[in-house]
Amino acid sequence: MSQEPLTGTLALTVGYDGAAFAGFARQPGQLTVQGALEDAASTAMRRPVEITGAGRTDAGVHALGQVVSFDLEPAEEPDPHALLRSINGLAGPHIVVAEVRRAPHGFSARFDAVAREYRYRIVPGPVPPVFLSRYSWWIKRSLDLAAMRRAAQTLVGEHDFKSFCVAESAEGKRTMRHIELLEITTERELGEHALSVRIVGNAFLHSMVRVIVGTLVEVGAGRRPDSWVEQVLDARDRSLAGPTAPPEGLTLWHVSYPEEIWL
Repeated sequence: MSQEPLTGTLALTVGYDGAAFAGFARQPGQLTVQGALEDAASTAMRRPVEITGAGRTDAGVHALGQVVSFDLEPAEEPDPHALLRSINGLAGPHIVVAEVRRAPHGFSARFDAVAREYRYRIVPGPVPPVFLSRYSWWIKRSLDLAAMRRAAQTLVGEHDFKSFCVAESAEGKRTMRHIELLEITTERELGEHALSVRIVGNAFLHSMVRVIVGTLVEVGAGRRPDSWVEQVLDARDRSLAGPTAPPEGLTLWHVSYPEEIWL
């Protein structure tokens, strides 16, 4: 009695500089992360490859721990180290594959994720950043960190985040999400002072992290009291929240999966 050929799914941990791309999702006539990865993987695998991403980052948004997946064909057994080297050589200088892992057939980088972590970097004060300019939002004044932290705690937990996403994207869709952690810390990178807004949740709406950051900056700049954020959350109205923070400060930092899923 013959056995069915082995199949499975490969998961790639990917980083990229978002400034070079018109977003993650494939678009005709545009340079995208998905398009570049699919072209590279198709060449390396010697067949057409379609990938699924854990998150669809906007134009200009970066990633350090994006995860993408694609199914193997029956009896296909690529060497993960050789595949990593091949895709890194083919995808171009702005994309790096850091890890290749094997998962059961049917694994999805998007639907099997249990948490996603984003980090947004802000450089406050009158002196513009030098090395961090491509990866941060420069705010030309100091920010009240204590007020921002108080406001941030309002958003932790299970809430309807309709006020904190692109209005058109929420029409007719469920907008409940759970934020596990939202913290604001100070850091020093390459000698430059910055604030890091770290957000961990089960899933995120379109531009949700950037709208949250823009809203918290309104509080930190003294234009709104910290109690205002709860009013915005309850209103479920995008027009009442703060501006959408620019994309260059945002990085998809990490995506979590059940450990037992890896083969």
